[in-house]
Amino acid sequence: MEDSLNVFNQLRPRLQKMAYRMLGSVAEAEDIVQEVWLRWHVASHDTIDNAEAWLVAVTTRMSIDRLREAKIQREHYTGIWLPEPLLTESPVTPEEVKERADDVSVAFLLLLERLTPEARAAFLLREVLDVDYDEVAEVIGKTEAACRQLVSRAKAQLRDERPRYEVSRDTHRRLLQSFTLAIERGDFAGIHALLAEEASLYGDGGGKVSSFPEPMRGGKRIAQLFYASSLRFQSEVRFRLVELNDQWALLRYLDGQLESAMSFETDGNRIVRMLIQRNPDKLSFIAKAHGTPPERFAASHA
Repeated sequence: MEDSLNVFNQLRPRLQKMAYRMLGSVAEAEDIVQEVWLRWHVASHDTIDNAEAWLVAVTTRMSIDRLREAKIQREHYTGIWLPEPLLTESPVTPEEVKERADDVSVAFLLLLERLTPEARAAFLLREVLDVDYDEVAEVIGKTEAACRQLVSRAKAQLRDERPRYEVSRDTHRRLLQSFTLAIERGDFAGIHALLAEEASLYGDGGGKVSSFPEPMRGGKRIAQLFYASSLRFQSEVRFRLVELNDQWALLRYLDGQLESAMSFETDGNRIVRMLIQRNPDKLSFIAKAHGTPPERFAASHA
């Protein structure tokens, strides 16, 4: 029993990684992994040749089934659906930075929504977890040739929409710091200068809080939104720079409460897209870790 628990705990991060990338939900991924543990607990381990392959296969199949259900529910979702952001830690080495890249970014997870559950699973198994095609075929329940075709089509679907810019982590961080300071200072020109002319903003309120039913487009419009907010709330607004989905992001607090988690795509000089999560249900895990607002950003970076 102790050995089986040790094996599972060792592989848990890998299983969690797969389930989260399949579902775009921290809570649902944890539910899947917990159910996988229950199945592992009662499984006949003497008949399992490769524990990792068995656990990844069960996790993937359960995620496919859960995603089919979720896609039906998301058809009736109020407003724009965005993935639940995930708190992560900074990579320690350059190799880790390269390895993690953008395969878990909020933008990438949103892009994966275009794929069927089977195609999403095949793509993630092969391209993210580096599983051989024969194992992918066994997990998905299709031929190896069919899985190769699924992955090839998925890569073609995603290729044109993946981020066009390679921006260093330090550059990304500095840009968000400048954006935050401009908002806190009520500097409309400064906010506007940091937004690309064709910038877009996507917000998810989930019907729980107000948000935009359609994307907001145009750097000037978005700048006006943040400028108006800075005038309205003034000292009630706080920002915290954090790592979400392996990228620098911002948490915004209003009146002492976590109000939103904001992810950004940039070209290195300006912000080109903002993905703002406001649905309280999708902020609950972050709120547990960072529920207390920090001091004003300008003061802490003076």
